[in-house]
Amino acid sequence: MTVKDNIQCSKSHEYVYEENGKYYIGLTDYAIEQLGDIVFVELPEVGSSFAKGEIFGTVESVKAASEIYMPISGYVTDINEELIEKPELLNETPFDEAWLIKVVSESYEEDIRDMADYNTYKEEVE
Repeated sequence: MTVKDNIQCSKSHEYVYEENGKYYIGLTDYAIEQLGDIVFVELPEVGSSFAKGEIFGTVESVKAASEIYMPISGYVTDINEELIEKPELLNETPFDEAWLIKVVSESYEEDIRDMADYNTYKEEVE
């Protein structure tokens, strides 16, 4: 599993990192472990806008359903279509191919102030 150096994690177990001017958002490996085998993912439409903390999607596993919260404010430029067909990719590679959405954000620096880098996040959840 590859974890980006610039990844930030929220208290609600979403991650965000910047690459080529876009912000990738997904679920942390800890969240995936807690959910178990993922069987369904619901993602927003491209062009949707969300404020930090708003629900933007749902993930269902064999154990439970869970809402997914925006770690930063922004509008959706891309969704990971492959996850709709193969939600189990989340269990295999949460940080690589299994990002959920890409967004453009004007408030990233401000929005990540209450987030933790990955190593700090892992220490907090273990």
